[in-house]
Amino acid sequence: MLNQIDKIQGIGLHLDLVLRKIQEAYLRKFEALDIEMTIEQWVILHRISQLGDAASQAEIVKSNFRNRATTSRVIGGLERKSWIKKTRFEGDMKRFKLELTSRGKALIALISPHADQLRAQAIKDLDIMEFETFLRVLDQIGENYESSVKR
Repeated sequence: MLNQIDKIQGIGLHLDLVLRKIQEAYLRKFEALDIEMTIEQWVILHRISQLGDAASQAEIVKSNFRNRATTSRVIGGLERKSWIKKTRFEGDMKRFKLELTSRGKALIALISPHADQLRAQAIKDLDIMEFETFLRVLDQIGENYESSVKR
């Protein structure tokens, strides 16, 4: 496939193609588990689980590189599905605290082993050096774009 993609014009196309394949794999897994969930919902639900008591809406926006409006919309959907609850931090009425409900915790417990399998599947034929190189190259491409914006 790489030889079919122009190395300059095709970087974004190739990254998008791979990202779509990853997303499709997750969506198929959610469907197989009979869970109506989007990729965005999973990413944010998982991040809330990782952050634990420190999970705030501002932290989700910052750590997931999503804008505030999109994050707020997804969080609202998670709340409507009773997977999370949104309250205020004690002593800080400006920040929203996000907590998994018992339904949200059960969902994390159900999906996490499958998500781990999908991540393992993604790197199954890569040795550690190839994977480290891959991450380093992605980081460099990101830095190249970031530095071009700052100019």
